[in-house]
Amino acid sequence: MKLDPRPSVIEERLKGVKRIIAVTGWKGGIGKSVTACTLALLLAKKGYRTGLFDLDFAGASDHIILGAKGLFPKEEKGLEPPVYEGIKFMSVVFFSENRAVPLRGADVSDAIIEMLAITQWGELDFLVLDMPPGINDAALDIMRFARKAEVLAVTTPSIIARDVLERSLALYRSLATPVLGIVENMARGAAAGGVCARLRFDPALEAALGRPAALAKTAFSRDLAAALKKLGLD
Repeated sequence: MKLDPRPSVIEERLKGVKRIIAVTGWKGGIGKSVTACTLALLLAKKGYRTGLFDLDFAGASDHIILGAKGLFPKEEKGLEPPVYEGIKFMSVVFFSENRAVPLRGADVSDAIIEMLAITQWGELDFLVLDMPPGINDAALDIMRFARKAEVLAVTTPSIIARDVLERSLALYRSLATPVLGIVENMARGAAAGGVCARLRFDPALEAALGRPAALAKTAFSRDLAAALKKLGLD
């Protein structure tokens, strides 16, 4: 039987991280990645030592949202994430050359575990994880190895999105995973039950993507900033 040393390595890599926020969602196009990136930018702006890890192998997009180009980790007893806009930023896209990653099933899980094991975060106040969509092997492996992680769930006012959210959160709670809160994106009308942060529909958001300074001026960013205290992140 071959022993895998990576779980103990991951524990060592994450030892200096005070809080891990796993931003997750279970439907496409709900704003999970924009929420993760904006959250990391807001925390860094407040002076917190912040990291952002894009673990969405199927659709890595944080580099597009941030406008991060020409970056690559430095090799030093593992990989040291480059710093961009005050954030230590790591993404699968550094290695995929912005192409789709032809992995599935156990291979995706193995690649994610490998990235968790080789990345040197050092001392951080917050590490924001942009999670793979859904609850699958990859997502469950991340929660298994990043044991300090707290889930920040993103949903929309859609009846379908809310229903999937409720079922998914029930599974996380059954696994004793702490749920930090629920963010309702593109909010209109009455709030969904259990929502602790509402991000208004912002028609200016799309044009601000790729420009962190412009993103900071959007209603989306202002709403998320106002919610930090309620989420226990201020």
